[in-house]
Amino acid sequence: MTPANAFSLAAALSLSLACAAAAAQPHPDPQRDRTAILAMQGEYDVDFSFDETVILAPDYERAPAKRSGASEVVIVVEDSPARVVLQHILVDPKSGHVTKHWRQDWMYEAPRRFEFSADQTWHVRDIPTEATRGAWTQCVYEVSDAPRYCGTGRWNHRYGVSTWTSDRSWRPLPRREYTTREDYNALNVENRHTVVPGGWTHEQDNTKTVRDADGGSRTLVREFGFNDYRKGSDTDFTPAYDYWTATRDYWAKVRARWDAFLSQPPGLRLKTKVDGMALIIPLFEQAQRVQDGDTVPDAEIDAAFAEWVEAAPADPARAR
Repeated sequence: MTPANAFSLAAALSLSLACAAAAAQPHPDPQRDRTAILAMQGEYDVDFSFDETVILAPDYERAPAKRSGASEVVIVVEDSPARVVLQHILVDPKSGHVTKHWRQDWMYEAPRRFEFSADQTWHVRDIPTEATRGAWTQCVYEVSDAPRYCGTGRWNHRYGVSTWTSDRSWRPLPRREYTTREDYNALNVENRHTVVPGGWTHEQDNTKTVRDADGGSRTLVREFGFNDYRKGSDTDFTPAYDYWTATRDYWAKVRARWDAFLSQPPGLRLKTKVDGMALIIPLFEQAQRVQDGDTVPDAEIDAAFAEWVEAAPADPARAR
C-alpha cells in the first residue's frame, strides 16, 4: 500500500469514526423528551425489587433480596416546555388511606443541581455546559419535599422506545435501608427510566458506599433496583385526587421554602435525624389540617423550617 493510499484509508477511517460518534449522540428533541416524561403520569400497580449483586468488600455477605408493591398515582403538578413536575401519591387499596410519596422534577438544560455531599447535606453545584446541553436533569424529593438526589442525562428515542439514562450521582440511603442498616451511608447511582407499553420502568444501578468525612470512600456491594409501573390498576384513586386538590396549595408553599435553599449555592443541611421525621411529622400534620378545612398560617410553615433546616456549610468542592 502506498503512503498516499494509507493516508486516504486513515482519513476515511477517522471520518467514519467521527460520524459514528456523532450518530451515537441523540439529536436533541426536547418536545419528544417532554412527551416521554408526561407519559409517566397515571394510575399504577407498582412492584419494587432490589437485589444485591457484585460483592466488592472482603467478608461482605450479600443481603436478602427485597420485594414490595404499592398502588400509586402520578399527577402532573407543573408542565412547561423546559420543566415538568410529577407528584407520586400512594393509596392503600383496602382502606383508601393516602400517603404523599416522592416527587420528580425534570428541567431541560438545567444550569445547576443539588448534590448529596455529606450526611444530611446537599450542596448546589453548576452543571458543566457540555453535560447539560440537550439533556434533562431529574431531581427527586422526599415525602416532605426535602431533597434526595439529582441526575442529568439525555433521552434516547431510537427504535421507537423512549429511555432516559442519568450520569452517576450520590444519594442518601433509601427509607427501606436506613431503618435496618448502619454499615454504609451513601449510594452511588445511575438511573434509567423507560416508557414501555402499559406503563414505565425505573432501573437503578446502585453501589453501596461508605463515605468518610475526609473525602475518602470504600464500596461494599452493587445492587440492581427495578421498579415496574403498570397501568390498569383496580385501585380507586379518588382519595388521592381529593387529597391533592385539598392540599396542593399548601404543598406549593412548602416547595417554595425548599426552593429558597436549593435554587442557588450553597444548598442546605437538615438538622433532623436521618429519617427526617422531625420535619415530616409537622408538615404532614399541617397538610391534614388543611385537608380538614383549617388554615395553616405561613408563620407555622416558616417555624418548622427554621427549626430543622439551615444553609449548607461552605462547599469544599468550590474551594478546590
